[in-house]
Amino acid sequence: MSRKFFVGGNWKCNGTIEEVKKIVTTLNEAEVPSEDDVEVVVSPPFVFLPVVKTLLRSDFSVAAQNCWARKGGAFTGEVSADMLINLGIPWVILGHSERRLLLNESNEFVGDKVSYALAQGLKVIACVGETLEQRESGSTMAVIAAQTKAIAERVSNWSNIVLAYEPVWAIGTGKVATPSQAQEVHFDLRKWLHDNAGAEAAISTRIIYGGSVNGANCRELATQPDVDGFLVGGASLKPEFIDIIKSATVKKSA
Repeated sequence: MSRKFFVGGNWKCNGTIEEVKKIVTTLNEAEVPSEDDVEVVVSPPFVFLPVVKTLLRSDFSVAAQNCWARKGGAFTGEVSADMLINLGIPWVILGHSERRLLLNESNEFVGDKVSYALAQGLKVIACVGETLEQRESGSTMAVIAAQTKAIAERVSNWSNIVLAYEPVWAIGTGKVATPSQAQEVHFDLRKWLHDNAGAEAAISTRIIYGGSVNGANCRELATQPDVDGFLVGGASLKPEFIDIIKSATVKKSA
């Protein structure tokens, strides 16, 4: 079964209204493979979601960078999945390593968020990944399995989930997992899905790579059989994001 290539751009906590409009203009004017070959989703900060959704080309989608684990109410500073649905935002990124590490979000809390977001009708980019210490101690797969298990225990249908493998040691550091390192983890993660979520989930769930992906390394990474796309950080704010989207052609010809 062929899985449609997926490229997400996580803008993180960056941008002014002028900068955001400039990025959107660059995206709107870009010549990229058709939406039959690649699914493109960009994720601006909450405050820019409406303007990006209004201005962005129709074949690209918009994601929020987070949402609350249950219905809205007395949760100051949070944004609920229901609000995102109300705004017509189709996607949300959950479990990003920055939230896990900086804000101490547990595997269970991330699992609750994924479950609630899906129940409200959002599609989810769910992030998993290990730190440098965990990789060097040989516990990469144990860490990722525990993170994914907390989702699998709360979710029965994986059709609206994209899994993003983001090695923490490669985010914003300039270090990148080699194509073979990325493939090895993606392969093991797909095997874990097969054994714990079923053959259908393993075959159809897209597993994308994130961690200092840029215009220079994306094509080689895209050739790996279990790498179904990318979640891009810093480079998604730059024109080279277009080159990363175009790497979908490598996958198609592989």
